Amino acid sequence: MSLFRSARTLFLTAGLLVFGALSTLGHAKAKPINVVATTSMIADAARQVAGDRAEVKALMGPGVDPHSYRQTRSDIAAMARADLVLWHGLYLEAQLEEFFLDLEKRRNVVAVGEAVDKSKRLSHAEYEGRYDPHVWMDPQLWETVVYAVRDALIKTDPEGEATYRANADKHVADIAKLIDYMKTVTVTVPEKSRVLLTAHDAFSYFGRGYDFEVLGIQGISTESEAGLRRVEELVNTIVDRKISAVFVESSVPERNVRALIEGAEARDQKVVIGGTLFSDAMGEPGTYEGTYIGMIDHNVTLITRALGGNAPEGGFQGKLAAAS
Repeated sequence: MSLFRSARTLFLTAGLLVFGALSTLGHAKAKPINVVATTSMIADAARQVAGDRAEVKALMGPGVDPHSYRQTRSDIAAMARADLVLWHGLYLEAQLEEFFLDLEKRRNVVAVGEAVDKSKRLSHAEYEGRYDPHVWMDPQLWETVVYAVRDALIKTDPEGEATYRANADKHVADIAKLIDYMKTVTVTVPEKSRVLLTAHDAFSYFGRGYDFEVLGIQGISTESEAGLRRVEELVNTIVDRKISAVFVESSVPERNVRALIEGAEARDQKVVIGGTLFSDAMGEPGTYEGTYIGMIDHNVTLITRALGGNAPEGGFQGKLAAAS
């Protein structure tokens, strides 16, 4: 009998161990889904919304111009393996548009920028039937993109829906605080100084949302050439309106901006570079400026201070590396 009881005890113990192991497996953390995003801004939205439920790769890092970017073999391999591919659309990734339209026939591919309502998009004379893609420059529009990222993640990973909804709401709440800051500081810029002149026309949504006249040397795509006539027109504008600061961009060569400065100085109008703005790419990974909120905080703080307004050097959260 003792042998029987011992065998039964061993059997029950083994059963409990197996049950415990299976139960542990059932509650084990789900393997993160694999997400590939074209721009760093979209990748940041995906990371904010997904948390640890996704591993997110951005194809285009700091200083990379999405208007002229071409996919590499490693990019194609990454997208072929991905559970979800997020691209902007609105003709931002012009060189890749045909590729993505073909890829979405076989893979889970979403153009999140196109979630912005057409009535809120800016059209442009240069591109008939197309819209200005730089919607991230107005955080009020970017909230729509965050929710589009959320919905794409839910469709890909329905079990994470509660997490995605909670994280998206939190991120949008943080963006709302940024919007309040932007409204507060931009109104301090004197009316005559509310002219934002940059390397290319990437800031029109910012200008519309916060009452700045925006001038770009190049058009909404950096693929458009800045002719001598355009440079001459802007030099005349700088001199006539006594514009004292112009801006370069982290993803666009600054030679055209330098040409403006030299042209203005030849006509006795002193103009300086107000700083480097993040237009089509964010700052370095791991930095505050390497997040969407940090990118926009950097831009609006720099613009405000350079054009004669009042904004704290450290930005709305005191996290900016420096005002430069």
